[in-house]
Amino acid sequence: MSPDTLGYLLAGVQHLDWQSGVMLAVGCALIALAVIKEYEPLLLLPIGAGCILANLPLSPLAEEGGMLDILYNVGVGNELFPLLIFVGIGAMTDFGPLLENPRMVLLGAAGQFGIFLTLILALALGFTRNEAASIGIIGAIDGPTSIYVSGQLAPHMLGPITVAAYSYMSLVPIIMPPIMRLLTTQKERAIRMPYSQREISTRTRVLFPIVVTLIVGILVPFATPLIGMLMLGNLMRESGVVERLTQASANELANVVTLFLGLAIGATMKGEDFIRTSTLFILGLGLLAFCIDTAAGVLFGKLLNLFSGGRFNPLIGAAGISAFPMAARVVQQEAQREDYDNFLLMHAMGANAAGQVASVVAGGVLLALMGSGIA
Repeated sequence: MSPDTLGYLLAGVQHLDWQSGVMLAVGCALIALAVIKEYEPLLLLPIGAGCILANLPLSPLAEEGGMLDILYNVGVGNELFPLLIFVGIGAMTDFGPLLENPRMVLLGAAGQFGIFLTLILALALGFTRNEAASIGIIGAIDGPTSIYVSGQLAPHMLGPITVAAYSYMSLVPIIMPPIMRLLTTQKERAIRMPYSQREISTRTRVLFPIVVTLIVGILVPFATPLIGMLMLGNLMRESGVVERLTQASANELANVVTLFLGLAIGATMKGEDFIRTSTLFILGLGLLAFCIDTAAGVLFGKLLNLFSGGRFNPLIGAAGISAFPMAARVVQQEAQREDYDNFLLMHAMGANAAGQVASVVAGGVLLALMGSGIA
């Protein structure tokens, strides 16, 4: 074997630096979390794969004009992929529990408090306005919203923000329960709430996504793309006349776009860009935003319990974040720890659905406050 041939074969080894080596390990860790722990596997697995492919030395995939570069420019750089995923989310979401108990909207709003408090803290730590807003939106625990907002305001931080958002979504059953137990008493957690079986008409279900789109679109124009796609998917679901489109949006479209989105996001996690002190701050502040949102929801639930004369279970407030439907399931599990026959799931689903809408509105508010990332 000639020296030139040997040098060509070893070129990859020669160009492998320690930063790329660390990111290759990070990519493998994300895949392990997806496969072994089943933490958000639909996105963490392709993100991990994209991270590995982007950090392999001399890989043409992540270079300009390569497949990963094309996926990013076509689907993430212009926000196409997050919006298409929102169509699928809307097609899978049942807003019936929210319509049966509209006061849950208050809990959805309370569940976004950590976003803005974390934004202020990030500003104090030296992040720019756009960067601080992108970090704060992690607290929504809504991956597509985090991608959409940070992609416009701080695209250079898209990798760590996306990883943080989806990692914390997968850790909802671990992060939320200690906060919920810390802020509530055993008596409060055992409160039973009768569930109203009020029938929601088809007309109301169809009008809901239309009315929400009109109201949010007029009041918070920057949220129109997010809320519009979410409610379009829900309108298709509730209308009952486009079953093929609904199924395609909830399954084939959502699955294909999730794969492409994960690969594109993973491709942004290059060693020289990802391994920075700021990445640790992003992960830490994102976790703080999540904890504050959970705490704010529970505390607001305690306030509702006070006004209701002790008939409202504060645990439901924790479902006001956007991790749908995991947060609602955690609320049900915590309630059953105190009283196995206590059934809070449908109440929590109402708050969780409200949190889904509220997180989208919060994202639009941040874009409006920051000038849509243009300034």
